[in-house]
Amino acid sequence: MAFAAEKLPSDDILLDAYSASVADAVDRIGPAVCRIERIGAGGHGSGFVIAQDGLVVTNFHVVGDARAVRVTMPDGASREGRVLGRDPDTDIALVRADGNFADVAPLGDSKRLRRGQIAIAIGNPLGFEWTVTAGVVSALGRSMRASTGRLIDDVIQTDAALNPGNSGGPLVSSAGEVIGVNTAMIHGAQGIAFAVASNTANFVISEIIRFGRVRRAFIGVSADTTNLPRRAALLSQVTTSTAVRLRSVEKNGPAAKAGLKEGDIIAAIDGRPVTGVDDLVRILDAERIGRETLCTVVRRTGVSQVAVVPVARTN
Repeated sequence: MAFAAEKLPSDDILLDAYSASVADAVDRIGPAVCRIERIGAGGHGSGFVIAQDGLVVTNFHVVGDARAVRVTMPDGASREGRVLGRDPDTDIALVRADGNFADVAPLGDSKRLRRGQIAIAIGNPLGFEWTVTAGVVSALGRSMRASTGRLIDDVIQTDAALNPGNSGGPLVSSAGEVIGVNTAMIHGAQGIAFAVASNTANFVISEIIRFGRVRRAFIGVSADTTNLPRRAALLSQVTTSTAVRLRSVEKNGPAAKAGLKEGDIIAAIDGRPVTGVDDLVRILDAERIGRETLCTVVRRTGVSQVAVVPVARTN
């Protein structure tokens, strides 16, 4: 008995579904994307409105040391904005623009991202305003060096085309949520660009709103997200499947003095699960400066508690 071959969707149908997904996301987020220019200093970039009262996210390197910027929306309306705060360590800045805004771009949860997801960049590259490019999330958990020399962890790599002027604009999922803040491209490379993950941006924004700056405890490590074996999770008394692996430990830093080493896996801090780099950043807030902090560390030899005393980050 012969069976009919399963009918697969035609290329036209698949293309139409992809097009509709991208177009719907652009329709949702595009009206909240703005052009940002330093007043009196030249240069421009992109940004996006996250609250109707005029909160705008962009890159630190877009605003630099400027106190005031010009914010222009897709409908041509131009307003002045003042820089509320900036964080060179993550290349994020927050601006308050005059007036009220009907359209906002919601921040999504970057921890839920998967490689291969659609990634859409909206911005103002090379003076071509409100340009849309699309690609995929190429890799997660990358690190790149900020202008301060410090590593920005938990960076998204994408092949959505970015050019000068895209900086500060949103990287958007097909669900119409901002998953990253476009921050860098590699000159001479094709299809390699980077965005600061939305969870990192959310932490920075919250700190700036509350304190006018980002306060951080510092232990002297760089890390990436890794899978946590089930047995290690049980021994660590956590219910998560991921943790952070220390990629490097700064010599004479608090972590090194406590005995932490490259390759160690931190599953929890003071009993709170550390499921990714963004958790590590969020847990090491200013409240832990100078306070003994217990890290649940997984090694081949087993699980142990290591006491680290974070210091204040000085720059």
